[in-house]
Amino acid sequence: QVQLVESGGGLVQAGVSLRLSCVASGSIFSINAMGWYRQAPGKQRELVATITSGGSTNYADSVKGRFTISRDNARNIVYLQMNSLKPEDTAVYYCNADITALATFVRKRYPEVWGQGTLVTVSS
Repeated sequence: QVQLVESGGGLVQAGVSLRLSCVASGSIFSINAMGWYRQAPGKQRELVATITSGGSTNYADSVKGRFTISRDNARNIVYLQMNSLKPEDTAVYYCNADITALATFVRKRYPEVWGQGTLVTVSS
């Protein structure tokens, strides 16, 4: 069994910075891509940023130049540094990962592991 736990959300004013963290735990053999998604009230969940195991990144146009995704492969953590926050960034932010677990010498891939989400509220 593997799981993701996010932290770092909160209520902030527009223009400030916030850093989200997501820790993967369990019988992890390897983690491939990791990413952050968000879902605003009344809207569909959307991609924010992704990062491969090799460090290649991809961002939504709406956050390019403001958000930075990074990961610590040794500690199975992915971060999202959010700068110059705007009210439209208000959403529940979810961590996602493609994880291969190891249990009793058998590898099992979990391509879509999700965290429980952390709320980010940006006031104007």
